Amino acid sequence: MAHINLLPWREELREERQKQFYLALLGGLVFAAIILYLVMSYADSLIEQQNQRNAFLQQEIAKVDKKIKEIKDLEKQRERLLARMQVIQELQESRPKIVKVFDSLPRVVPEGVNMQKVTRKGNLINFDGVAQSNARVSVFMQQIDQNEEYGESRLKVIKRTSSRDDSIRSFTVEVNETETKKEDGE
Repeated sequence: MAHINLLPWREELREERQKQFYLALLGGLVFAAIILYLVMSYADSLIEQQNQRNAFLQQEIAKVDKKIKEIKDLEKQRERLLARMQVIQELQESRPKIVKVFDSLPRVVPEGVNMQKVTRKGNLINFDGVAQSNARVSVFMQQIDQNEEYGESRLKVIKRTSSRDDSIRSFTVEVNETETKKEDGE
């Protein structure tokens, strides 16, 4: 006899295929989720490494900025010290100059001229004095001009004290000191 199967085999096959499809779909989703998790973990680790590098660079930049500030402070301090050294050097160079100026004063003052007051402001020297005649003031100014310690003299004021011929003249002469000469060894 012929064997007839009346069981619903097509439905069972369809259900079996549907189960396999859902299992494959579920497996695919799980596989995709695992891949997505791994990709995101890898990206997060790359971001974390970059953040660590950035933090390290920020720390190093802060250290370098601090060193730059220290260098600038040291440069300012160096400039101040150099300025002080320059002032001290100028004072050291000008110290013997005033001695030479006052040492030469008796040699440039001729007979018949008396100094009443000698003032110095910076390199400018004012001589206030009295003379027996205008010619003696002129000789005084010529001797100042010939002396190497003084620059060119300028007569500021000359007054006659009375109308008589033998009256004395009051005068003011202004002169600049010459610059100090540098020696070969300096």
